[in-house]
Amino acid sequence: MQPLVAVTADRALNGAHQSHSAGEKYLTAVSAGAGCMPMIFPALNDETAIANMLDRVDGVLLTGGYSNIEPQHYGQQPALGEDSRDAERDKTNLALIPKIIQAGIPVLGICRGLQELNVVMGGTLNQRVYNIEGMLDHREDKTTPVEQQYGLAHSVSLQAGGVLASFYQDPMPMVNSVHGQGIDRLGDGLTVEAVSEDGLVEAVSVTAAQQFALAVQWHPEWQVRNNKFYLAIFEAFGDACRAYAQGR
Repeated sequence: MQPLVAVTADRALNGAHQSHSAGEKYLTAVSAGAGCMPMIFPALNDETAIANMLDRVDGVLLTGGYSNIEPQHYGQQPALGEDSRDAERDKTNLALIPKIIQAGIPVLGICRGLQELNVVMGGTLNQRVYNIEGMLDHREDKTTPVEQQYGLAHSVSLQAGGVLASFYQDPMPMVNSVHGQGIDRLGDGLTVEAVSEDGLVEAVSVTAAQQFALAVQWHPEWQVRNNKFYLAIFEAFGDACRAYAQGR
């Protein structure tokens, strides 16, 4: 049987009702990239549901999302301007992540998932990276077709001896860039895995984790079979999930 991977969901209005959903690109990447079976895990903030889910899955994918983490979770006030929020996802994932690490379950975070991991570990976020002098504007151009929005935007420098460098040989692969926020203060117990050209932390791992525990700021799920670097990330995640399943 394929390993079962929980894919975290966003909560948002769908017509008159709240719904819990995860983008098809994440589900496809788990299936076609990692070789695992995806299962959407709703943002219900239910301790019993979290415990039951962790007893049954072999990996967790922390997805990206259109919302940003409520800044109160990392000791800040909201920056000027409007941001989309998802309070139930915040509550669910910020409670879920420490339990994943403690249980030794493989975990891969993407974009918002990286930011959630950093906040859980006591780090902070910059709410407007594009307003910092000397930093790139890491946002996509939403007026262009989605293929251009998720196209390769800049390189990242993989840290020698790190998790990413252990399964990918090119030390400066190109990645896409679809985010306005990013890591400010690195969380305790995290190791930097990659940085962008402007010095922004683009990938981290949990230093003391015994399992695969990696998060990236870019979106490797996008057309995962067409990019060797993106595919290598999901293949490594899938291998870790298979090893965990066999151990169980």
